[in-house]
Amino acid sequence: MSAPRVLVLRAPGTNCDVETAHAFEVAGATAERIHVGRLMDNPALHKRYQILCIPGGFSYGDDIAAGRILATRMRHHLDDMIHHFVDSGDNLVLGICNGMQVLMRLGVLTSGVSTPEAVAVASGGETDSNTNWQGDSSYQHEVPPATLTWNNHGRFEARWVHLTVDQTPCVFLKNITQMYLPMAHAEGKFVARDADALEELRSTGRLPLRYCDESGKIQSETLQFPCNPNGGDANVAGVCDASGRVFGLMPHPERHIDATQHPFWTRRKTQPAEGDGLAMFRNAVEWFA
Repeated sequence: MSAPRVLVLRAPGTNCDVETAHAFEVAGATAERIHVGRLMDNPALHKRYQILCIPGGFSYGDDIAAGRILATRMRHHLDDMIHHFVDSGDNLVLGICNGMQVLMRLGVLTSGVSTPEAVAVASGGETDSNTNWQGDSSYQHEVPPATLTWNNHGRFEARWVHLTVDQTPCVFLKNITQMYLPMAHAEGKFVARDADALEELRSTGRLPLRYCDESGKIQSETLQFPCNPNGGDANVAGVCDASGRVFGLMPHPERHIDATQHPFWTRRKTQPAEGDGLAMFRNAVEWFA
């Protein structure tokens, strides 16, 4: 098997691209960090790659809203690239923290969810976060099925969190049941448009990653801080598209690929061979086998 090539997208303010590229390389991929400006100058460059990863950080300073400016630039200048990775069926997309915020702004994580009173507009028109990826160069102005907003306590939060995996088609979470990963965000609270949208996403396996307590059990009620660090509906920490090939999560798997990155690694009675996050990157590589 030849190693899949990963495009790790950089923008002004991105600060997790080096460790994310390293995580993919440890898992067996070939990763390259590419600035969004370079892609805009040479849009065909994306065709070299099989995986698109938008890493964490504060793209464009998170001005206006987290991930909004990078998502807008991608929508207006890199539309073909989005189609290449999202619609072909042969590629994978991963958004981590700020990357998930970008994917939510693009609408690719919640596409296909029933939407009332949607009004289609041409892709060249003015759009914002209330858009839905259609796979046909068009978007819809609408109330989105879900969004990410400010944490309940209204401030940036950085801590390690317990995570559990629900039944899902998500490629990145294959054979993973639980993880312990760090999170660091201010606008990571998942909010569904209404109960119907939440249930549609949940029942189709598109809410695969949830915050939990140390038991690792999926809880029906919204957990309290700090188990759920932002107060998101259904304790959601990650969302995938219907195919399971496009996945966004707020915690940082690239920050726990080595066992010694665990905050209590010196106190553990048994030392795992690797950190919890590495399995996600390995799943992506093995999907191309």
